[in-house]
Amino acid sequence: MAEELEPALPRDVVLLAEKVLARAKKRDVMLATAESCTGGLLAALLTDVPGYSHVFDRGFVSYSDDAKCDLLGIEREMVDSCGAVSAKVAEAMAQGALDRSAASLVVSITGFAGPGDDDDEEGLVHFACAAEDRDTIQREEHFGAIGRDGVRLAALRVALDLFKEGLA
Repeated sequence: MAEELEPALPRDVVLLAEKVLARAKKRDVMLATAESCTGGLLAALLTDVPGYSHVFDRGFVSYSDDAKCDLLGIEREMVDSCGAVSAKVAEAMAQGALDRSAASLVVSITGFAGPGDDDDEEGLVHFACAAEDRDTIQREEHFGAIGRDGVRLAALRVALDLFKEGLA
């Protein structure tokens, strides 16, 4: 059971994280994360469950555009032309984390948790799941104006589902 975050998270999210970690352990797969709008929540959740430390390598928190470029090796031109919240940047984040870690499966998250500028769609989140031996899976979600906490929790659920899909 997750000891630290569990009281703050819905039970279904904690259970989903435990299932992902158990499946990764069974398949001997190392995980990593590349997060923006969730600010490291996914990495914190995956490291909160005792007995699975050997299946999580690292988490990249690349909240700013500069961090996405510096930490994950994304070309600045891509961020500027596509936008930090885009399918291409989510895919590049996942690939960058895969290239810069010992993990063989990575999930990335970038989005607008809100509230933000009038130009930003609150609740728009892009995800990518990259693995060494298969095509990257990309997902786009429109959670709506459900508040920062609501968007971040919804993003955790989707990210964990992507890890499950990648471990299938």
